[in-house]
Amino acid sequence: MRKAIIVWGGWEGHQPEQCADIVAGLLAEDGFRTEVTNDLGIFGSPQLAQADLLVPVITGEVLEKAHAEALVGAVRGGLGLGGHHGSLATSFKESAPFRYVAGVTWVAHPGNVIDFRVAVTCPQDPVMQGIPDFDYRSEQYYLHYDPSVEILAATTFTGEHDPTARDVTMPVVFKRRFGAGRVFYSALGHVAAEFNHAHMPMILRRGLTWAARR
Repeated sequence: MRKAIIVWGGWEGHQPEQCADIVAGLLAEDGFRTEVTNDLGIFGSPQLAQADLLVPVITGEVLEKAHAEALVGAVRGGLGLGGHHGSLATSFKESAPFRYVAGVTWVAHPGNVIDFRVAVTCPQDPVMQGIPDFDYRSEQYYLHYDPSVEILAATTFTGEHDPTARDVTMPVVFKRRFGAGRVFYSALGHVAAEFNHAHMPMILRRGLTWAARR
C-alpha cells in the first residue's frame, strides 16, 4: 500500500487543517495509507524516503535550508510532490530550493474571489479525461511557473480587474517531472468549500495519484 504524507500549516485563511483532512480522505479512497501532520520537521525526516507522496497544505512558513535540500533530493529520487492552490505556489516563498522543485510561485490574484472559466487544454491526459471546460469561482491565480511544466488546464484573464493581465493565459493545472519524481499542481481550492465543486476534487485526486512514487 502506498503512503502519502499530508503536511498542513501557515495562514489560516486557506483552512489548511480542514483541507489536509479532505485530501487525506480523497487519497484513502485511492488506496493510500495517509498520515496528516502539522510538524514541518517532516521535510527533513528520514520518513520522506519511506513515503510515496508528499502533499504540503501550507501557506507561507519558513523551510530550513537543510530540509529544503533533503526534499529536493527525495523528489529527485522518486518521491511524488503535489498540492493545490496556495500549496506549492505560496509555501516557503523564501526558499529557492523549494521554488525550484515546486516549479510554481503565486504572485497575484486580480479581483480576489471572482468568477472565471477553466479551459481543459489536454483532454486526452488521464488527469483531465472526461472533464469539460468549466466555470469556477475562486481566486484566479496569476503565477510564475517553470517552463518544463505540462499544462493540463488554463484560464485567460479578462483584464477587468487588472489591465496588465488582459488576455494573459495562465496554467490552472499542470504536471512535471523532476528527476525520478513527479510534481502535480492545481491552482483550484482556496478554501475547503471548493472541494464541493463537481470537478475540482477529481482533478486533484487524479493528479496526486499520478505524482505518487512508481
